[in-house]
Amino acid sequence: MVSNDFSSDSRSNRKKMSSKIVIAGGFGAGKTTLVRSVSEIPPVTTEAIMTEASVGHDDTSVTPDKTTTTVAMDFGRITIDDELVMYMFGTPGQARFWFMWDDLVRGAVVVVDCRRLADSFDAVDYFETSKRIPYIVALNKFEGRLDYTSDQVREALEISPEVPIIDFDARHRMSGGDVLKTLLRYALEHNRASEPVA
Repeated sequence: MVSNDFSSDSRSNRKKMSSKIVIAGGFGAGKTTLVRSVSEIPPVTTEAIMTEASVGHDDTSVTPDKTTTTVAMDFGRITIDDELVMYMFGTPGQARFWFMWDDLVRGAVVVVDCRRLADSFDAVDYFETSKRIPYIVALNKFEGRLDYTSDQVREALEISPEVPIIDFDARHRMSGGDVLKTLLRYALEHNRASEPVA
């Protein structure tokens, strides 16, 4: 997950690492909300009013009040400590935009709306198939509840046993922060395990 982008901290001799991660998942799962809630800078969001062009592409049956959708990428930043900054890229939920992930991904969070598990299957499959990209699954609690357990979600979406699944509320900064910490820990373990033995 940690990229090769390093910059010197002008206030010390420490090297600061930057990490680029993707916030992925189905349409309306809470990706933009997660970026907004944890970003320490005003996030750049690319939401636009949904038009007739979205008919047949975006299922709003569970979210009838949703009037906007992400049309490019959201962007936010959070400083983890003196040595690490995470840059978050929230991607559109529609599969037609996923070609952009290849140039960005060092780690990923797949946000899942348990009311619509099938909407997250393609995103999970992308990272499961890749295997080189550490990712975790974050179950967004709509109205404070989940319709399925973590084990049920793992089985339904065919998520590998080692991939962490965490539940959270995308609206709350501390909850979103827990998601990013979980990804960071898992990505470090993943990268260590991937290093060749000398």
